Amino acid sequence: MYAMKYMNKQQCIERDEVRNVFRELEILQEIEHVFLVNLWYSFQDEEDMFMVVDLLLGGDLRYHLQQNVQFTEEAVKLYICEMTLALDYLQSQHIIHRDIKPDNILLDEQGHAHLTDFNIATIIKDGERATALAGTKPYMAPEIFHSFVNGGTGYAFEVDWWSLGVTTYEVLRGWRPYDIHSSNTVESLLQLFSTVSVQYSSAWSKDLVSLLRKLLTVNPEHRFCGLTDMQTSPYLSDVNWDAVYEKKVEPGFVPNKGRLHCDPTFELEEMILESRPLHKKKKRLAKNKSRDNSKDSQSENDYLQECLEAVQQEFMIFNREKLKKRQDETGPSETQAEAEAEVEGEAEGGTEDETEAETSNLNMCSSVCSSTGSC
Repeated sequence: MYAMKYMNKQQCIERDEVRNVFRELEILQEIEHVFLVNLWYSFQDEEDMFMVVDLLLGGDLRYHLQQNVQFTEEAVKLYICEMTLALDYLQSQHIIHRDIKPDNILLDEQGHAHLTDFNIATIIKDGERATALAGTKPYMAPEIFHSFVNGGTGYAFEVDWWSLGVTTYEVLRGWRPYDIHSSNTVESLLQLFSTVSVQYSSAWSKDLVSLLRKLLTVNPEHRFCGLTDMQTSPYLSDVNWDAVYEKKVEPGFVPNKGRLHCDPTFELEEMILESRPLHKKKKRLAKNKSRDNSKDSQSENDYLQECLEAVQQEFMIFNREKLKKRQDETGPSETQAEAEAEVEGEAEGGTEDETEAETSNLNMCSSVCSSTGSC
């Protein structure tokens, strides 16, 4: 079973989000890790672009916080380790996620954490620096705001580790280390970081506080940024990292398997309000084809039609299962790029039946589909 995300082409064009979708697809096709929500397939039809990904039934950390789950220090310690391995892997692939937060950390049924949503991720290579003001404000590192205001040298992978620190603090305490909201101006946030000190709970161990201080260091040059840094922390000195990677460390919090870990009211409202629901697609496409054959429609919205055709041509079809099979058959001599090119070549010629991070209200059906089995 998988989760499926579908995005209406026309809406993406109107909201200027096609580039974000394509960038996310480009990144997800090149990466795979045990603590990421991995892409398995991507395909399209006349209306929509589809992404099929790992199905995680344990809910996201935001949902569990809203359900007043009290996470123990030991449970959160495993999340830190699992996200450390995920971020270290992304860094090795030159990727900045830029949106680490409880909403984007999903649990599987056993309680292991997986990072999702690469909608605003970016790739930097050979000493490059990112400069865009991107992310969700309460989790964005100070240097992102500095770069925006002062036009400085930009930022790099360190911003994700700051966000991990904010997320860890929030999951443990129930609120964030800085009182930041989307309405705060960039200038006020820079003042905040220079004047306000983070208050740590007296109930936390000294080693945990020391680690959080290293993640929430305003100066990125002194911030922990990578697996090697994290392994030097006394708090993580007893961690068997191989066991963590193999998911042999038992999570301190296991989601209740008898429950749907999302808000079913919200999910059902999304389906009801959806203007182009999947279950009516066949009839709708037949009507569209009939209308397209009429002469009057030929002159309607030529620009939109050009954009739709461009999306159709440039969309990246992907099949990880076929890619893996081909690599197994050909052996290590064939590069991944060559194998992917062959897969794409077979798929061509037909289709299949911020500044918040909330830049795209793309339709997600994973939670409802997983409960009904319709995915």
